[in-house]
Amino acid sequence: MSTRTQISPEDILRRAYTVGNYYGFTPFPTLAMEARENKPARKPYPKEISVSKLDPQGQVVASFLKQVRDAGITPSISQPLFAWHTNVTPGRNAPRHAIVQFHAIGAPHAIADAILMRAAQIFISDILKSQATLHINSVGDKETRIRYSRELGAYFRRNGACVPNGCEECTENDVYTMVEALLSHPDFQIKNIPSATDHLSEASRKHFENVLEFLEETDMPYKLSPDLVSRADMWIDTCFELRVDGKRIAWGSRYNDITSHFFENALPSVSVIIRINTKQKTVSSVREPKKPRAIFLHIGDEAKRASVRLTEKLRNAHIPIAQMIGVESLTEQMRIAESKNPLYILLMGRKEALDGTVILRSCETHAETIIPLNTLVEDLKTTLYQHTA
Repeated sequence: MSTRTQISPEDILRRAYTVGNYYGFTPFPTLAMEARENKPARKPYPKEISVSKLDPQGQVVASFLKQVRDAGITPSISQPLFAWHTNVTPGRNAPRHAIVQFHAIGAPHAIADAILMRAAQIFISDILKSQATLHINSVGDKETRIRYSRELGAYFRRNGACVPNGCEECTENDVYTMVEALLSHPDFQIKNIPSATDHLSEASRKHFENVLEFLEETDMPYKLSPDLVSRADMWIDTCFELRVDGKRIAWGSRYNDITSHFFENALPSVSVIIRINTKQKTVSSVREPKKPRAIFLHIGDEAKRASVRLTEKLRNAHIPIAQMIGVESLTEQMRIAESKNPLYILLMGRKEALDGTVILRSCETHAETIIPLNTLVEDLKTTLYQHTA
């Protein structure tokens, strides 16, 4: 199947709304509108941040963090922010290159990485009508980078004669930039270049294993890419790309320290940035998805994995539900659910996941019904139709 080359900007908005709803990412303008009731003062970039020195992905992330701060939104580990944002705006001319970004700010667990990858892959595959392949690696934390930098420095000292012209300005003091330059240079042949995953700290190794385990248990294929690296000045741990027909469409990674410039404390976070060519025209307004009639809440990893496997069935059946799969705390999930005022709550814990069931609770009567997962789609269709009939 051929890949679409220029996408309608309205299609980008519609699909971002839909995918965001099903995987737990709220559109940033909605969050900003709610938060700006307090009318916080807009602030400049922190003086200690030189945005121009960040790589292109880092500049996008820093700009988004500034918008979050300026809107008065204060994510934390107890109340993480799962949001998506785009430079496609109704009423304005579509940019030549649309940027759609998904963020999980204040989310330290590996499940946030995996859910973000899943949402981005579904969005890209939907919008381009072609399967996006996930390429993943880990560059580790600060402890890992010290080890890896030492190993890379020794490698380049031994193989200095192999460095192509044009890469000389990359020094041993910036070995990650050296690796990026070499890997993208057509004259460089990779020969036994050290891999970051061979030097991971215990914490980074465990996190990466958990990410891969979640991907495998939710049937999301991936390719390990040891040559995939990220610059040392901002990114940590998981880094990944989504490619269509061999071309990179999205790039993502974990980041941490930069959030301390915008919020009270540094927050473990992960993001993905998607770039798509758009049709040059004025963007029409797009109707947001209908208010979800049911909210799916999950307790424990088993339930979250089961939910991920169910999500595409629910989405393909056009059942209007919302989820917060990446949010660990049930209390926080309940807080978000109550703000949406749904008709029903779907609740799955470890017992239900192992039994292959889910609890359907009416928010009006508090009556509960146990539904087998293999009939959930049809049962939900019937229940929601009867309520609106």
